[in-house]
Amino acid sequence: MTRPVARSLSPGAGCITWAREPPGRRESLVSAVYSILSGISYGMVLFLLSAGVSIVFGLMNIINLAHGMLFMLAGYAGIEIMKTTGSFWLALVVGILAAGVAGLVIERGFLRTLYAKQLSQILVCFGFIYIITNLHLWFYGPIPKAMPIPEVLTNSVPVGPYNFSYYRIMIIAVGFLLCGFLYWVQERTRVGAIVRAGMEKPEMVNAMGINLMAVNIAAFFVASCLSGLAGVLGTGVIGGISYFTGGNYVFLAIAVCIIGGVGSIQGALAGALIIGVFESLAKTFYPPLALYIMYLLMALVIMFRPSGLLGRK
Repeated sequence: MTRPVARSLSPGAGCITWAREPPGRRESLVSAVYSILSGISYGMVLFLLSAGVSIVFGLMNIINLAHGMLFMLAGYAGIEIMKTTGSFWLALVVGILAAGVAGLVIERGFLRTLYAKQLSQILVCFGFIYIITNLHLWFYGPIPKAMPIPEVLTNSVPVGPYNFSYYRIMIIAVGFLLCGFLYWVQERTRVGAIVRAGMEKPEMVNAMGINLMAVNIAAFFVASCLSGLAGVLGTGVIGGISYFTGGNYVFLAIAVCIIGGVGSIQGALAGALIIGVFESLAKTFYPPLALYIMYLLMALVIMFRPSGLLGRK
């Protein structure tokens, strides 16, 4: 029987195709397991990116289309630090801080006067997309760039005849740990109670003497840092970054929020994993469907659950 051959047809999700004859039941099961694991790791990158979009829109009513630019900026910053110092962990820290600071500049300098003015927000963010995209194209050119994976994470775990890298396992672990921490902060702490109240009744929060503006600034910074974390870690999963990566991935983040629901950490996780796993399985077993699976999922959710699977109504 023909052995399965692993091949990646697109960034993010692992894909397996078959050389000549249809796979048997065992091979199909192994392929499905490998695809699901790859989809989970890809979904965790989407979660780290989309959680910030969800929080910022739910709390501040800002559609931050420039969020993907922070993802791209952090990826390039991490690559440069890695090339200069050889330290992956320093590259990770610098990438996160670069995205956080850039996010604060965008919010304080341009978006703070545009709360609830969504058309103006979109126009300003499109301006940043155009400027940052072309700056990256100018400095780095059109060829995608990837950051080398640390040697300690280059080993892998066998999944049948395939190998699932420690790097992807680390991303899955980081994603679940951060999801648990963010959920605890949002649901079990005073800061989380203020954030939830600010999403639903901002006038009441201000009337109680709580400085909601400071909470908004902190939330925007944290959201930007999450995008930076996704940008640095994601370069090893999505096949590298290029000048169009930021624009592509912000729309993926919005799709995650539509499916999972706005203002919900668990919703962002659910939406990201659904897109990641279904897209990975589609690329493995029926690649033409992979081009449309995300849109089909969004359409189904909008039809039957307009607020998202776990969104705040």
